[in-house]
Amino acid sequence: MTSQQLVQLFMDYLRVERQYAEDTQTAYLADIKDFMAFLISTDEAKQVKLTSVDDLTVRVYLSALYDRGISQKTIARKVSALRSFYQFMEANQLVTHNPFNGIHLKKAGRHLPRFFYHEELQALFKAAYEDQSVLGLRNQVLLEFLYGTGARVSEMAELILAEVDQAARIVHITGKGDKTRIVPFGQFAAAALQQYLELSRPQLAKKQAQPGLTLLLNQRGQAMTASGIEYVLKKLGEKAGLTQHISAHMFRHTFASDMLNNGADLRTVQQLLGHSSLSTTQIYTHVTTDKLQQSYRQFFPRASER
Repeated sequence: MTSQQLVQLFMDYLRVERQYAEDTQTAYLADIKDFMAFLISTDEAKQVKLTSVDDLTVRVYLSALYDRGISQKTIARKVSALRSFYQFMEANQLVTHNPFNGIHLKKAGRHLPRFFYHEELQALFKAAYEDQSVLGLRNQVLLEFLYGTGARVSEMAELILAEVDQAARIVHITGKGDKTRIVPFGQFAAAALQQYLELSRPQLAKKQAQPGLTLLLNQRGQAMTASGIEYVLKKLGEKAGLTQHISAHMFRHTFASDMLNNGADLRTVQQLLGHSSLSTTQIYTHVTTDKLQQSYRQFFPRASER
């Protein structure tokens, strides 16, 4: 079996068995191709031999990555992808040894998540609500649901209309590992959703004989992609006059930090975000530290100098 066939088998596995999002599949493929390019560059015959990779080859590859100045976080991601690839091949008896099993990288320091300040968020919503066009109404739903549910961009792109319960104001979000969680949404999101479903989505759906089943449609009546959502957010950020690069994930971070700042417990936020581990959610406690310190100084009598 050729290397290309091995990679295709693995990609089919990620798509069919694991049901990974397209962006995740693309990232895995890019990391595997990068490793294959390295193998070609170090082979005299300029051939890829994925099934004959040993531990020494992996260590040389890691050294090459460090020499290229690649961040520790990116290297860790590449190792994780390749370890999964070889784990798949080992499970299917395509190789007898996983050369990435013995790799233990030092954990990179966790960066604080980037989030929106209140004024920035207000400017974004103002920019969205000024546009009452068909696409403008869709963008209002996009912002309200990204901020109001903490959904990942891939989850938002793949959200099926049938999974949104308008009456109960809840949405069933399918996340990583095909796990579904129930997340409520508020009155602003509900109002934007009703307008979109009544005035906008039917107009967009007309453009396709078989329109997509997803909640969000693009101007051609097809399902919005994750990259399409990021493009819309970029344009809204420019319209709002924001100088920093914005992303869909910043809404997720803002949702989490605002929940904690307003008294939600960590377990609740974990469930709403769909984190499998509480330690992943705990990063947001650092974001709320400033507010805790301010409250401490304001309300504890011996916290400040007299």
